[in-house]
Amino acid sequence: MRLNSLDGPGGPAPGGLGDFGSTPAEKTSAANTIETELEPNTKKATEHADEATNTAVAGFDGWETAAGLKKVADTWDKQVKNLMGRLSSEKGALRGASGLFVRNDIGLGDQFRPIGSQSRLNGL
Repeated sequence: MRLNSLDGPGGPAPGGLGDFGSTPAEKTSAANTIETELEPNTKKATEHADEATNTAVAGFDGWETAAGLKKVADTWDKQVKNLMGRLSSEKGALRGASGLFVRNDIGLGDQFRPIGSQSRLNGL
């Protein structure tokens, strides 16, 4: 058994060959997809489900079924609120990660610049 193998019986090691799984452009694209497709479509689907459920609750007024549907609708609304919050968090994390990597790279480059400027290899 080899723990340091890139390719094992299950395929490549997690993380592949050490490269990032996506570029800043891909992160931006994913964040934009969340903003322009997932969030609006989730909201639209929720509104449609709420309308249909409210109609059903009104149709079963006075029956226990109406109370049960109302309870399900309340649970649904809480879950949708959590999902929308999660989508928003993921969108922000994707946008923030790209900037964080760039700032980190620039900072590291700035730390190495003084070393390179003092090298006797400069000008060879």
